[in-house]
Amino acid sequence: MELQEQTNKIFTKRFISLFFTNMSIFLVFYGLITTLPLYAIGELGKSDDDSGLLVTVFLISAIIVRPFSGKLLDLFGKKRLLIISLILYFACTVLYLFFKPFLLLLALRFFQGIWFSIATTASGSLAADIVPKRRKGAGLGYFAMSTNLAVVFGPFIGLLIIQYSGFDVLFIALSVFVAIGSLLALTIQTNDLPKPVVADRSFKFSFNDLFERSALPLAALASLVAFSYASVLSFLSLYAEQKDLLSVASYFFAVFAVAMIFVRPFTGKIYDTMGAKFVIIPSFFIFALGLIILGNADQEIPFLLSAIFIGAGYGTLTTSFQSLCIQATTIQRSGYATATYFTLFDIGIAIGSYLLGMVAVSLGYEYVYYIAAFIIVVVFALYMLLLNRQKHKTEQ
Repeated sequence: MELQEQTNKIFTKRFISLFFTNMSIFLVFYGLITTLPLYAIGELGKSDDDSGLLVTVFLISAIIVRPFSGKLLDLFGKKRLLIISLILYFACTVLYLFFKPFLLLLALRFFQGIWFSIATTASGSLAADIVPKRRKGAGLGYFAMSTNLAVVFGPFIGLLIIQYSGFDVLFIALSVFVAIGSLLALTIQTNDLPKPVVADRSFKFSFNDLFERSALPLAALASLVAFSYASVLSFLSLYAEQKDLLSVASYFFAVFAVAMIFVRPFTGKIYDTMGAKFVIIPSFFIFALGLIILGNADQEIPFLLSAIFIGAGYGTLTTSFQSLCIQATTIQRSGYATATYFTLFDIGIAIGSYLLGMVAVSLGYEYVYYIAAFIIVVVFALYMLLLNRQKHKTEQ
């Protein structure tokens, strides 16, 4: 009984180390994505369009590299590649202190996006291997909280530092965070984890080396969820400014994160005991309701109320789909499943930011959130079709 309890334990030393390693990666990501546009405009004298390129080139490199990272993890080892990518991610963060010309800064963003992509795939895949099989839903949900916390603390720390100190202090602080994450990664023991069998150790890449087929349908649905979430990630501050709610916009993501963290223990337990659909189905409607409330928010209370629904719904959907993608394949293919999930998720964010931006220009920000809510309803219908298809296959 005692051995079984230890086997099912989630919060082991290596899980906690990996949790904070992953948090450090995303802390830098969200800290920079919030402050670099201000840096480009205020310090480098660039336009709004130029500042947007600092986000775009980073995402482009991450999306390009992500499909290849699954096989790279198998070839070089997950922990080894995590350490290498963290060291280079750290080096890139330090170089912000010295890369002042804008073209050099763009090149640095592209290069850093490569190591962000590999590091996050490696950490997510290691988490899938470390979490006990019987507690995948809860364990990976708890691990995703490392990203959720970074969503809040990254922008908060970034904006606070540049307000009182300046950008050089920010770059130093973020470098320290990555350095701590790298040291924690070194302590993670992986000797007992299953080793992938790599028949072909060449650098030739087939479709199976780029994507995990069994994870593709679920990752495609997650991509559409990300498409809708781009309405919040990309346009919330502009929408809040238009509604004269900019003073409470900084609290939105704090409420958003609290809602995600609050529901996690309940949804994780339901996921593991009753099944994924019992948390995914209500989460679709909670997320859609939050987007509709946000589209109608003219005052502070509905604005922050929408954060509760969006945080609970979106947070549960993304962690559940990531867990399902990993559970759809063998533990030896967890790296490929993780890469597949994040590749399509990043594409959803990138395309959503672009297309919903066109909607904002043509129709206004309110319709951005209405359309995002409609897309979530469509994804719900597609998910139900996928469930029925899987049920039909099982019965045959």
